[in-house]
Amino acid sequence: MNANDNLFDAIIVGGGPAGLTAALYLARARYRVLVLEKERFGGQITITHEVVNYPGVESTSGEALTDTMRRQAMNFGAEVMLAEVTDLKLEGDIKEVVTTKGTLRAFSVLVCTGANPRRVGFTGENEFRGHGVAYCATCDGEFFTGKELLVIGGGYASAEESMFLTRYASKVTILVRKDSFSCAKSIADEVMQHPKINVLFNHELKGVTGSDMGITSAEIFNNKTGETFNYTAADNDTFGVFVFAGYVPNTALVKDKVELDPQGYIITDANHETNVPGVFAAGDVCIKTLRQVVTATADGALAATGMEKVAAKMHEKTGLVPEVPNATRKAPEEPRASAIPTDSGNNSFISPEMVPQLNAVFERMGAPLTLKVHTAGDAKGEELLSAMQEMVALTDKLTIETTSEGEHLPYVEFVRADGTSTGMAFHGVPGGHEFTSFVLGVYNAAGPGQQVDDADMANIKAIDKDTKIQVLISLSCTMCPDLVVAAQRIASLNDKVTTHIYDTALFPDLRSKYKVMSVPCMVVNESAVSFGKKQMPELLDYLKTVQ
Repeated sequence: MNANDNLFDAIIVGGGPAGLTAALYLARARYRVLVLEKERFGGQITITHEVVNYPGVESTSGEALTDTMRRQAMNFGAEVMLAEVTDLKLEGDIKEVVTTKGTLRAFSVLVCTGANPRRVGFTGENEFRGHGVAYCATCDGEFFTGKELLVIGGGYASAEESMFLTRYASKVTILVRKDSFSCAKSIADEVMQHPKINVLFNHELKGVTGSDMGITSAEIFNNKTGETFNYTAADNDTFGVFVFAGYVPNTALVKDKVELDPQGYIITDANHETNVPGVFAAGDVCIKTLRQVVTATADGALAATGMEKVAAKMHEKTGLVPEVPNATRKAPEEPRASAIPTDSGNNSFISPEMVPQLNAVFERMGAPLTLKVHTAGDAKGEELLSAMQEMVALTDKLTIETTSEGEHLPYVEFVRADGTSTGMAFHGVPGGHEFTSFVLGVYNAAGPGQQVDDADMANIKAIDKDTKIQVLISLSCTMCPDLVVAAQRIASLNDKVTTHIYDTALFPDLRSKYKVMSVPCMVVNESAVSFGKKQMPELLDYLKTVQ
């Protein structure tokens, strides 16, 4: 292999709107650019169900918008890779980006690691997470159908997501800490006029209490009058709390390497370059007064212009010119859930554009695999069977079997060629966001599977007790696939671990049994229940505590 195969003009860490825009500009200018993303392309905006304020686009979803950005960048020759960046070495003319798939080099690095939802810190927030406290309206709104809701926050996210939550809730009360919304007046006015929404300005949530059935009361503080009152729902029913109170920047990678402000945001100049030459930052990880898709794309374009100048200078100085790939590649190395229609016009489970990507996965499978469909023959079972038949028709490495045995039908189980179970199964039809994780599950079950670092592999092999993992998900949840993939990968590498995935929409008994009001929900050995997405290391650490 040529020593310069891993040399790029620019490496972008983070595949949200800022990173994808920068990649588009750099690739169009014929520079070699790589976008690294550890989870999924699109960033935080993918959890927004409706985007109506992006210029030139009347209405779309966050995921659809960023998927278009990704395809645009790749059509100009940008390269993408799903890998976690573990370290950045930013000294000198050539930077090093250390990832779970090896070390890469570039003349410049753009940090677009974004931010995560901020927790408020009210009493009971951690205790009731997943049992009444939620952070994603798209993922968890359905669980509160017919219930009252408290929404915390006074920005765009609070206003827009409150409107979405009225689809499910009987009543939404927004608690705004200040005396007005911080979003556009047009949006604020729409919220204020909605018949299901009540807004309380100068109010803060101090704490919630309840039982194992959920939240039953909340202590609310009026910071203008100093009064405190107790909130309860009609008929003393349980209610939910959704938190949209800003974000915490993901700057752990660059802490002590570039200059940050006291809140942890990256400080840049007008061209989005940091205090370290050749290192740029864009998007929500930067200091800015407005965190919207349109400002993220602007950041990315400005950063790209500066990075072009760095690349041109380094070509002349070093004599090294990274070879730009043919600009015909149109899809990332892992299949995208957004490309799979959940209700296509021709009733097909697999869209034509996904076939080449699936074939690439099938070619890498190390062993044949049987998809054993457990079905009672009902409509949902027939839907699952038809979907698996479509997949099997694409490759001779997959075969299909059917049986009526099992609980929580229908489900598909991954079975090895010798007839033994891999311990992996999906209950329901793996569409929506779970299509990608399902395909990766097939690949991991057949081998060689996704790369696992030495430390994680050692922890996986160290599990010496029978461990039953159940992951309850929603097909609309963008946070679920990470946990699903990690849990399935563990099962594929250790026969003492089984991992079954359940579409909560089909199994209300499990929702009731484990009092699930948020996804993803993981249950270990039918007793230990936890909520929220987990990457492999975090999941392994958690399993140690419940063994």
